[in-house]
Amino acid sequence: MDKNGENTAAVNDIKGGKIKRHRNRPDLKNFGAENVEAGDNSRFLRHALAGLDLPPIDISDDKQVAARLDWYFNHCIEDDMKPTVTGMANCLGIDKTTLWSWRTGECRSSTHSPLIKKAYKLLEELWEGYMLSGKVNPASGIFLGRNHWGYQDKVDVVVSKGGDDDHGPTEAEIAARYLTDNSGLSDGAVETDFAEE
Repeated sequence: MDKNGENTAAVNDIKGGKIKRHRNRPDLKNFGAENVEAGDNSRFLRHALAGLDLPPIDISDDKQVAARLDWYFNHCIEDDMKPTVTGMANCLGIDKTTLWSWRTGECRSSTHSPLIKKAYKLLEELWEGYMLSGKVNPASGIFLGRNHWGYQDKVDVVVSKGGDDDHGPTEAEIAARYLTDNSGLSDGAVETDFAEE
């Protein structure tokens, strides 16, 4: 509330004759700018440009690819930045789909796949460490885990009918149970709370 007694937390806008209410979500107050300090954007941009400005390498040569990946991870250490899948792809001069095809072995399976799998394992280990120590936003971390490392929310439902001797109720027993549960209706009618017009 402000000094006039009005609720300033839920601001109302009038657009097209309709009142649009804004949620009072303090957790989303700085959405998109969480923990951003002066100079952060230029630091991130400078880091990304360094990878994009590298001279091209012969991507068919696995030794050049390995050397460039080493450069990328050391560059992240020097700049104190988290390494990313896109950053790896950019420093190699390829896109993420090419990187993915190398990882899965669709292309260059004998030479590049082991290198890229090793790099992904390193990123996954870092990701887990960031998540466990609260160094990354949980929503962002979940997104990364699902999209880069195949993590998923999974619920297994096991349906069993009991022991080996238990064959469950017969069809007649089930019918009798439901017919008596419907207030004695035996003609299959369903009792409702409304009348037809």
